[in-house]
Amino acid sequence: MKIGLYNLISDVHREGYVNSTLQGFLVDIEEKLGEKFENINLEDFDKDYFPLIFIKSGGVEGKFKEIFMQIKGPYLLLSNGLHNSLAASLEIASFLKQKKKRVEIIHGNSDYIARRIKELRKIFQVKNRLVFSKLGVIGKPSDWLIASDVDYLKVKDTLGISLMDIEMDELVKEIDQDHHFAHPKLKNIREKGFNKKSIEGALKIYSGFKAIVNKYKFDGITVRCFDLLEIYKNTGCLGLSLLNDEGIMAGCEGDVPALISMTILHLLTDEPVFMANPSSIDIGKNEIILAHCTLPLNMPDEFYLKTHFESGIGVGIKGDIREGEATIFKLSGDGKEYFVSSGEIVENLSKENLCRTQIKLRMNEDVKYFLQNSIGNHHLICRGDNSKLVREFFEW
Repeated sequence: MKIGLYNLISDVHREGYVNSTLQGFLVDIEEKLGEKFENINLEDFDKDYFPLIFIKSGGVEGKFKEIFMQIKGPYLLLSNGLHNSLAASLEIASFLKQKKKRVEIIHGNSDYIARRIKELRKIFQVKNRLVFSKLGVIGKPSDWLIASDVDYLKVKDTLGISLMDIEMDELVKEIDQDHHFAHPKLKNIREKGFNKKSIEGALKIYSGFKAIVNKYKFDGITVRCFDLLEIYKNTGCLGLSLLNDEGIMAGCEGDVPALISMTILHLLTDEPVFMANPSSIDIGKNEIILAHCTLPLNMPDEFYLKTHFESGIGVGIKGDIREGEATIFKLSGDGKEYFVSSGEIVENLSKENLCRTQIKLRMNEDVKYFLQNSIGNHHLICRGDNSKLVREFFEW
């Protein structure tokens, strides 16, 4: 998404002179961005641009009032401050707020302006990407997910995401086709020294998942994976890990809110996302242990193959995720509320009575959220402190 500049200058100012005084300001920002601005017209706001309204001078308030209805937003006002441009930006921003429009003035030094443009562009790129996102729900949500219902039409209306149901029978047919899809990490997996029959069975399930993804051009899937234990005496854990490694969001147990949350968090951060169960909480230390038997294979520094925790069969994944800053997030099924917190992964655990990948997360928000206001069971974790970006995404 290129950065477009829609220029506004008053008729009483000499445009050539004003432009000469602002040239250095723009060049400095372009250098920090690593790309150049493109001048755009009103009709370009609907095209593939991230549009900034460059207030070059004072006295443009009337001009803006005449054209603002032709702009659907965002209303992002870039101001240097010279030629009374900040004063005009403040008046325009107040006018837009009276009209119940969301507006922000981007003003400050070049470091701040470049950083802010990158943040806001990322948010609007994700908003636009969600409109074209298509997620598959393979089988119904697991029976124990009694608080995770989703209205597909409301999700489409609110977030733009399309959801599509796929019957388990169709997945079974694809698994039985034995497609043998390639993946760059298959050699590493086969050399882990785990039961070869279990590995090949899990890879056969992966190929079934991949066939469904390719057939419907899904950006992500969630699978009623416990049904596979009965059918194949194996798990979907490895298959989901491999899909996530490829950037195809893949969640467990048919949990649709978790899949939507995974998709948003991944698109905002470009990080792999770990979907996990809260397992125990230490209120005094504000820490929580989270665990699951699958995670993206590109997330841990090292991974090991073990059996699936609950069943003791098939292939589960134990990954060691690097300690350091992290974000934990969950969106409700109706899209009306969310939880996000920055935190720190302080330890990887190896408890025998939990799912195979286990992390201890020290949170910055109050961990009692899980005991008093938790949005369902599964929560989503990525590396790095991205909590501010998540909050701003929902504000916009």
